[in-house]
Amino acid sequence: MSDSKKTKASDLEAVRRQIDELDAQIQTLISERARLAFRVGESKGALPHAVDYYRPEREAQVLRAVLERNEGPLSDAELLRLFREIMSACLAQQEPLKIAYLGPEGTFTQQAVYRHFGHSVRALAHAAIETVFEQVQGAEADFGVVPIENSTQGVVSHTLDMFLDSELKICGEVEMRIHHNLLTHAQNLASVERVYAHQQSFSQCRTWLRRNLAAAEIIPVSSNAEAARRVRNAPEAGAIASLTAAEIYGLPVLFSNIEDNPDNTTRFLVIGRQLFSPSGDDKTTLLLTGHEGPGLLYSLLEPLARHQINMNRIESRPSKRGRWKYVFFIDVDGHIEEEPLKSAFGDLVACSDQARALGSYPRAVLTAAKASP
Repeated sequence: MSDSKKTKASDLEAVRRQIDELDAQIQTLISERARLAFRVGESKGALPHAVDYYRPEREAQVLRAVLERNEGPLSDAELLRLFREIMSACLAQQEPLKIAYLGPEGTFTQQAVYRHFGHSVRALAHAAIETVFEQVQGAEADFGVVPIENSTQGVVSHTLDMFLDSELKICGEVEMRIHHNLLTHAQNLASVERVYAHQQSFSQCRTWLRRNLAAAEIIPVSSNAEAARRVRNAPEAGAIASLTAAEIYGLPVLFSNIEDNPDNTTRFLVIGRQLFSPSGDDKTTLLLTGHEGPGLLYSLLEPLARHQINMNRIESRPSKRGRWKYVFFIDVDGHIEEEPLKSAFGDLVACSDQARALGSYPRAVLTAAKASP
C-alpha cells in the first residue's frame, strides 16, 4: 500500500473513532434527557394516564428552538423529525399515547399521526371520521387526527360538521406535503388495465392520468390504502397511494410524484378533550353564528378587524338548525386566553347568537420551515 493510501486509511479510521465517541455521547445525553423527562412526570404526581403528561405547547416551543439553532448540514425537516422521535420516546416511558386516526393503515392521516406525535404511540385506525371523534370523546383514545383541508381540493366538510355538536377541542395542526405514487406489479403502463384510488386522489392526479393512462378503468375506493390492498394480488391493476402503503402491501412504485400540483398539501387537525396553554405562536378556530339579515358576516368580522386580529381562513356550513341558516368557521392568529384575541372574543360573544372557541393550538412548526419533499 502506498504512503498516500496509508495516510487516507489512517485519516478515515480517525474520523470513525470521532464518530464512535460522538455516538456514545449522544446516547448518554438522550438517556439523561429521558431520565429528566421521567422526573418531570413524577413532579406532577400520580397521574393515571399518558395524556395527563402531554403538553403540546411545550413540544412546539422545543421544536421552534431546534429550528432557531439549526445551522446545517441537516435540513430543518430532518432535525425536527429526530427531535420529535426523541420526545415521543421519552413521553412513552409513562405510557404510550393512544391516537385514533382516519384509517386504514397506510393512509396519509396515519403519516400525519407519526409526523406530529412520533412513532412511540399506539396509532389506532378507524373507518370513519365520526368514529375518531367518538373514540376521543369516550376516552378510548387520548387524541385523534383527522383531515381538514387540501390546498387544491379545499375543505373536508365532514370534519367541520362534526364540531357542530362535539365538545372536543382542536389541540394541534399538521401540514403535510402529499405525494401520490402509482403502485403496481405491472412492468409498464401499457399493462395497467385499471386504477384504484380515493376519489380525491384521482382529482389531484387528473392530468397525469389523462396523459398516461387514458384507456385504464378508473375505480374509486374508500381510501388509497384500500386501493393498495386490492392491487397487491392483481398484476394488471394499479393503485394511487403513498410510499407507506407501498411498503405495507409490498407493492413496487412504477411512477413517483404523479400529483398535478407539486405543492399539494393537506392540513390535519389534532383533536382532544381539553384546551392547552399558549405556546407563543398560536392559532385559534372559532365557530360563529349571528342574527340573520343584511350585514351578518360584517357583524361577525368587525370585532376581529377592530382588535387587529389576522384572519387566516373562513368557511360556512349549514347549521342544521333551520333552512338556509349557516355557521362560520374562522381561523385567526393568537390564543383565546391572550390579548388582543381575548377581548375580541368577548365582543363576539356579545354580538352573536353563538360564539365558541373550538381550540387554540400551536401553529404547525413546519409552516415556517422548508419541509423536505
